[in-house]
Amino acid sequence: MPPPAKKSLGQHFLKDPRILARIADALEATPADTVLEIGPGLGGLTAALAERTGRVVAIEKDRSLLPALERQLPGVRLIEGDALTLDWHAAVGTAEYLVAGNIPYNITSPLIEKALEPPRPSRIVFLVQYEVAERVAAQPGSREYGALTVGVQAQASVELLFRVSPGAFVPRPQVDSAALRLRPLAHPTVPDEHRRPFRRLVVGLFGFRRKQLLRGLRELTSWPADLAAAALTAAGLDPSQRPETLSVAEFAALSRALVDSGWGDG
Repeated sequence: MPPPAKKSLGQHFLKDPRILARIADALEATPADTVLEIGPGLGGLTAALAERTGRVVAIEKDRSLLPALERQLPGVRLIEGDALTLDWHAAVGTAEYLVAGNIPYNITSPLIEKALEPPRPSRIVFLVQYEVAERVAAQPGSREYGALTVGVQAQASVELLFRVSPGAFVPRPQVDSAALRLRPLAHPTVPDEHRRPFRRLVVGLFGFRRKQLLRGLRELTSWPADLAAAALTAAGLDPSQRPETLSVAEFAALSRALVDSGWGDG
């Protein structure tokens, strides 16, 4: 018998073999690929990935799961550790790789952010809480659209693939899940050297999502009205717009205008 799921680690083990196969297929791995799996758990997805690709490296934080994984999957390289702190590139030992995982709900956003740190993997397929998948795939003006949406879509194309009901897991979570596929962009909307000010801008303005842009930008930057208005004009934006209506490209244009005007991490 496998060890019981640990609530502290957010463990919900996916057991349905059809869904495991669909997730593995969604990664589009070939025998020439290396796949990094985050949180193999009981090894169901790991086995499905190993059937489709040449090499699987899996990071597991729960030490009690490792002995069974080692017996069941002798061809998989298992690494004990925290995926949020480990160096993924060092773990796989190659510049080109794919990422997959049924990841804990409580650390979904930081894991997605880490997966999109440069140099980025070729593809990412994560099973996440359905509401998070909706947020990542949202469109401007929608209720789900927010800082997470903009941060991810500035770096990757997003596909919400399919929904997974709680009954597919042991133990059952209280919410639905969804398979989310990210394809990092060859040329991100925001240059890597500007990621920090871009993130600060996006998170800051969504803190004022109901306010008009000019007012929100003034509060964020502490700039006088004329300087903030000039940045909005340079970005081609209407000062009366609200942050929740801006596209990813418009956020990027505003970020460039602010950086060009001397605004940054300070």
